[in-house]
Formats: sequence, C-alpha cells, structure tokens
Amino acid sequence: MRFEAYVTGYSYWDNTPPGSSAISNGVVHDEASGIGTYADPITLAVGHSIINGKDILDYPPGTRFYFPYLKKYVMVEDTCGDGDTPQDGPCHSGYEGHPWLDLYVDGKDVSRSASTNCMNSITDVHTVIQNPALTYAVVAGSLSETGCEIF
Repeated sequence: MRFEAYVTGYSYWDNTPPGSSAISNGVVHDEASGIGTYADPITLAVGHSIINGKDILDYPPGTRFYFPYLKKYVMVEDTCGDGDTPQDGPCHSGYEGHPWLDLYVDGKDVSRSASTNCMNSITDVHTVIQNPALTYAVVAGSLSETGCEIF
C-alpha cells in the first residue's frame, strides 16, 4: 500500500535514553540499527497509545515499509512519543493529516550536529510503501553512513 507520510528522524544522540540505541519492540534487531535492505531494515519508530496500561503501537512491530526517496527498507521496532499519554503527542496524532513515521538515522559514529543535519534533511511528507515487495532498489548502509542521500 502506497501513501503519504510525515517522515522524521531520530538518532543515537536524541533517542530515549539519549546516547543509546535502545528500542522498545525489537523484531530483527536488539537495538536500533539496520542498513536498509529487506533482510536488515532500518529501525522505525511509530506513534503509540497507552490504554488501560497496555501499550498499543499505531503499526504492529515487524511492519515493513519501503521509502523510495531514501531507497531503504525500514521496519517498526520502536515507539515515538514518551510519557503517560503518548497518544496525545504528535507521533500518534500525525502531521497535517499524515501518519508520522520516525526513522533511526544512527549517528553514533558521527557528531551530534551531523546527525541533526541528517534528520533535518529527511524530514518532510514523502511517499512510503507499506508491506513492500522485496525487489526495490536499495542503497545499503545506515543513513548517517550514506550521507543521508535523497533520491
């Protein structure tokens, strides 16, 4: 399924907790990572709700997407939004009618400012493909390692 989503980035430097690659719902990875191939997708954080003490993600863990503008496969493995009521935050409510998807750009091997520049460069409304075929073109490598190249 192809649709428009508001894509942002998060890094090693601004993760929760900061300076870590911790994730909440690992499927392929134990920590945020990935090189963007179908077999090794980049970790994606999505909005979530806490209802009656149960944490419910907007997309189930393991949901794959393909981001054509980055030539990367990604997978839901983390949550975006903190606190007792994350459903009240922008990650769950979306941006201007678009779902919000927060992509891990890595950054542990580059400066905080380089990570921030990468996050800023990928942030916008973009076409994404949910449950994609495994045949799309890929430029393998973490976003920070590949210079956050946009196609």
